This record gives sequence, C-alpha cells and structure tokens, in this order.
Amino acid sequence: MYYETKKERRRDKIILVLFMITIILLLGILIIKLDKTTFTQSKSDYNVDKLSTNIEKNVDNTFSEKINSIVKTIVGISKLQQTGESIFLDNSESKLGLGSGVIISSNGYILTNQHVAGNKYSNCYITLEDGTTYDGNVVWSDSNIDLAIIKITANNLDYIELADSNDIKLADEVYAVGNPIGIELQRTVTKGIISGIDRTIKIDEENYMEDLIQTDATINEGNSGGALVNMKGELIGINTVKISDAEGIGFAVPVNIIKPILEKLIKNGRFEEAYLGIYGYDKEVIPYLQSNLNIDSGIYVATILKDGALFNKGIVIGDIITQIDGNKINKMNDLKKYIYMKNPKEKVKLTVRRGDNEFEVEVVLGYKM
Repeated sequence: MYYETKKERRRDKIILVLFMITIILLLGILIIKLDKTTFTQSKSDYNVDKLSTNIEKNVDNTFSEKINSIVKTIVGISKLQQTGESIFLDNSESKLGLGSGVIISSNGYILTNQHVAGNKYSNCYITLEDGTTYDGNVVWSDSNIDLAIIKITANNLDYIELADSNDIKLADEVYAVGNPIGIELQRTVTKGIISGIDRTIKIDEENYMEDLIQTDATINEGNSGGALVNMKGELIGINTVKISDAEGIGFAVPVNIIKPILEKLIKNGRFEEAYLGIYGYDKEVIPYLQSNLNIDSGIYVATILKDGALFNKGIVIGDIITQIDGNKINKMNDLKKYIYMKNPKEKVKLTVRRGDNEFEVEVVLGYKM
C-alpha cells in the first residue's frame, strides 16, 4: 500500500514538471512572437515616418526648384516717360518708375502691364535676372486691359509656361513673383490664394477693369507686370492693380486673353490686330452705370468709335451683343479674345438685342494702328 502511494506521488511530480515545462515553453513562444510583432510594427512605423518625411522634402524641393526657375523669367522694366493716354495715368506724359515683366518665349517676348511698358512702338529698358540689360520695343499694347508685349533682341532665354486661366478655382494656392522698386532689382515671391474670379473694379468715373483674378498674395510696389503662377509653376495672370486703401487685395489679368496674340507673334514675328471699334461692359458693370437696367447675358455697348468697323452699321449705344459668329459671349474679354484670333478684312456676324427685338449685323473687321 505504501509502495503504490509513493509511486503515485512520483507520477504526480513527473506530470507537474512536464506541465510546468509546457507552460514555460508556451510563454517563451508567446514572448518571441510578441517581440517579433513589436519589432515589425516599430520597423514599419519608422519606415512610414521616413517615407513621409522624404515625400514632403521632395515636394518642397521640387516646388522650390520651380520657383527658382520662375524667378529667372522675371525682368525689371524701366521707362522714363510715357506718351499717350492710359486709364492709370492722370495725364499723357507721366514719369514711370520701375515695374516688372515676365519672359514668355525663348526669343525675347515679354508680357507686362500697359501702364508699365507704355504704348505701342515706344521703348523701355529691360534688366534680366542675371543683370543683363536690353533695349525693349513695345510691339503691342492695350490700355483697356492693361497689357503690353515687349520684344528684346535675345535668344535661348528662360521662359515661363502658360496655364489655362479658365481652369482656376477659388482657394487655389498661387504665388506672385515680381520685381519691387529698388536699384538692385531684386525679385520677390509672395504666397496666397485665389480669393475671387471674374472680378470687376472701378478705375475712375468712366473706366472699369473686368474679368480679373483677385488674390490675397501680396503684390509689392513695383510688382505690376509680374507673374501670378499656380502650383505647377505656370503663368495664370499678370499682376496689374493693387487697391491702396484695402489690405491683402491684389488683381491680375488672366493670361488666356493674350494667347492668340502671343501665338501669332511667336510664330510669325508680327501681329496685325483686327479692329471692331467698340467698347462694352459685362453685365456685372451695368448696375454701376444704370441702376434701372439689368441684363442676364451679353455685352452692353457703351462706346462706338468713329474709326471702327461698326460705326454707322446699325448698332447704337445701349444695344446688347449676345453672340459673335454664333458663339455666345457674356464678357468683353471673350469678345476681345475672339477678335484677336481674326485678321483684318475678315467678316464677323454679330447677334444684337435691342429691347425685345433681336437682329444680326455682318461687318468687315478693320485694322488697328
């Protein structure tokens, strides 16, 4: 009896030892797995952080390179005297300081403001980013949209790519790049967003600028004529006006309006401007002119010039032009752009609304001197 009990106790001890060994083994395996999981997770977290940091650095470096490339396309423009009339000047001969421009072709075409460059056929002085100076000739200019094109005799220049300014949206990030007033002609870059599209501003009692891009990117003094660029580093507009009595409000002329002219100049070396001979207002401006008049579409005819193609063609002040060659138009800049694509002596057909009546007028475009 005693022998059997002792044997049983020995068996129980063996079972207990085996059980303890099993528990220890299981705990060891579990610890090893946990360590591997923790190590893998830590390693994964580290790689993700490192990858994220590298991506951010790559993005920053890439855009920084774009901005540095854009800066090379910005020029300083100096002009001692302006002749002719401009909606931005009080008289026909006003001294101009320094302004900005942006190179838009490798062979020396520069886009800027009319109030910076002056009228067609006038001269100015251009300073590149590297300090090289050229004599510039104004080959095209329009005071109504405050844009001008200058040509310098140079090749293989850095130039900016043009965006589709119709694609811009509110709150898009933008950069204003220009050349502030100063002897050293140093470039500046300011960041902001698009805070308004198709804006109209009153210049004086009779003149308005329409279809402008509004931005809160700071436009420093002397930056008129500089570039407003998107995050791709493409030109979307030319900085033109800063409201002096309001903080953080600047404006730019959309680049699309000028594309037909640039294409002809770069391709043919010349641009013969077709001439319709009217000036009109978008529907948004009408309440400023006549509080009792509202139009839902088209362009309000405000001026018919005696040397223009539409003089004595049956159109009068107050008519509404709704279409040109079957294309609906609601902005004066759209009409201008369409005419820029035409050549002198070509025919166009206008659809005109007067009160409840609608009629068509066919006209041969003139030549703008």
